[in-house]
Amino acid sequence: MQSTALDNARPPTAWGLFLIFSRIGLTSFGGGLSGWLLREFVQDRHWMQEEAFLNGLAVSQALPGVNVTNMAIWIGFHLVGPRGAAAALAGIILPPAVLAVLLSVAFALLSGYPLVHIWLDGAAAAAIGLSLSMAIRAVRRVRRQVLPLFLVALVFVMIIVLHQSLVWVVVAVAPVSVALEYARLRMARKRA
Repeated sequence: MQSTALDNARPPTAWGLFLIFSRIGLTSFGGGLSGWLLREFVQDRHWMQEEAFLNGLAVSQALPGVNVTNMAIWIGFHLVGPRGAAAALAGIILPPAVLAVLLSVAFALLSGYPLVHIWLDGAAAAAIGLSLSMAIRAVRRVRRQVLPLFLVALVFVMIIVLHQSLVWVVVAVAPVSVALEYARLRMARKRA
């Protein structure tokens, strides 16, 4: 059903991507943007399949730098090519950077008022909710086999329970996960 929606969707343009990422960057605060990007590009506009989005999210989170910026580049390149990547990057960075400077000045002037801190707490709660919904969606896509679920549990325990560095956990577990998936795909091709 999703592929039919993808076939019927109007193709994006670089300018359109710039405007969408500018709107997202200007109207979002804190984390949880990956959930918003999923809704915008997969569920509402049907420009990407969920699997392609989640693959891009995994790559974006494994690369150095800001995850949302990496994801904007991924989506822009996936949809329009190099011009799309440049437009998405410019849209997610430039307008919000200008707004961030203006808001910093305003926050410095208003930080003495308790309502400002209540508003920031509310924004943080919403960001946590969006991040949690994205995590649940990604975990639901993991194959129901022992090794992938074991790797998910292992990463969770290493980061949340044992408080290991995210970088070292990714360096240790990502090659194992990639090797297992590569072996699985290779065996599937031999069977076909």
